[in-house]
Amino acid sequence: MAEQPNYITPAGLAALRARYDHLLGDERPKLVEVISWAAGNGDRSENGDYIYGRKKLREIDRELRHLSKRMKLAVPVDPAAQTDHARVRFGATVTIVDEDDNSRTVTLVGEDEADAGAGRISWRSPLAFALKGAAVGDVRRVTLPAGEKEWEVETIRYPAA
Repeated sequence: MAEQPNYITPAGLAALRARYDHLLGDERPKLVEVISWAAGNGDRSENGDYIYGRKKLREIDRELRHLSKRMKLAVPVDPAAQTDHARVRFGATVTIVDEDDNSRTVTLVGEDEADAGAGRISWRSPLAFALKGAAVGDVRRVTLPAGEKEWEVETIRYPAA
C-alpha cells in the first residue's frame, strides 16, 4: 500500500528539517562521543553512562528515521497561494462560533505541525474535516468524543503572499 502524502506548510517543513539537522549534526555526535568515552572506562554491564547513552542513541536514531520518512513524503502547500479565499482550505485561519457564542480560532495545518493549544489543528482532524470547503456564515456539525457540536464560520483568513 502506498504511503499517503504528508501535506505540510513551508514553515512546518522547515521546522522538520531544522529538527533533523539538529539531531544529526549536534545531538548525535555529542552522544557518540560520550558513549565512546564510557566504553573506554571498562566493564559496560554496570556502566550507567554507557547504558543510558546507548538507549538515548537508539531514541535519536528512531526519531531521525521518523523525520526522514515524514520529509520524504512531504508535499509543501503554501497557504498564501490558495486561489479561493472565500472557502476553508489547507492553511486557512478560521474563526468559528458555537451555539453558546464561544469563539475559537484555528488554523488548518499538516499533521506534523499540529498543536491544538496554539490553535493549529491537523487538516485530518474531525473539526478540520467538517470545516473544509465552508464559507463565511456556513454552519457545520462536528462529531466529537463529547458529542455533536455545531460551529458557524465567522471569518476566514489566509496569509499574505
